[in-house]
Amino acid sequence: MIMWNPWHGCHKKSEGCRNCYMFQFDKDKGINSNLVKKTAQFDLPIKKNKRGEYKIEDGESLNVCLTSDFFIEEADSWRQEVWKMILQRQNVNFVLFTKRPERIKDNIPLEIYNNNNNIILAVTIENQVRAEERLPYLMKLPFKHISLLVSPILEKVSIEKFLNSEKFEKVYVSGENYKNARLCDFSWIEDLYLQCKNQSVDFEFFHTGYNFKRDGKIYKIPYSKGKEQARKAEDYLHKKYNY
Repeated sequence: MIMWNPWHGCHKKSEGCRNCYMFQFDKDKGINSNLVKKTAQFDLPIKKNKRGEYKIEDGESLNVCLTSDFFIEEADSWRQEVWKMILQRQNVNFVLFTKRPERIKDNIPLEIYNNNNNIILAVTIENQVRAEERLPYLMKLPFKHISLLVSPILEKVSIEKFLNSEKFEKVYVSGENYKNARLCDFSWIEDLYLQCKNQSVDFEFFHTGYNFKRDGKIYKIPYSKGKEQARKAEDYLHKKYNY
């Protein structure tokens, strides 16, 4: 999986943004994170090498806008060029990250409505309020592939009524990392796991976060160990529920 940030910069949208890693990293570099700018890799999907071959090969997947939001307002004019690149590279998968699903319907061209097999829409929530606010916008969208990120998970979240719509292919969950990381309770992960199991939706717990609570005990887990510990925790759930 390759990261592609056609623009950089964002505005904090909701509770999950409070300790955003991008804002922390930019602050250390003296960069104003609220200033949204095109990046030097804006045209990455269509760049070619000296032999005239695409640098991004067919079959690759690009995680798009991990240091911004794909549907942020400042990028409305630039996004038109990105849609063209996505249509041009039909054999490359584009994972579009957003916390702004309310802006999607009015910001996708007709060509994308009719041709989005290589797009995975990845919408982020962090608590019940944001689930109720954001997920209804997705019910009538034309995208064939929609994933849900509960990241960072901040409380127990009930989304089974949305999973029942068959709109979602996969749910990804993680805790919070870096400075002032908030708690991730394993009981919340287990509850989401069972919701996905009940609706036959793929589930992945991809990072515990720094403060991970399990069986009444809080563990301080370094970032480098969070993926491994999350995988072990998910394996435990698979064995417990034979799924």
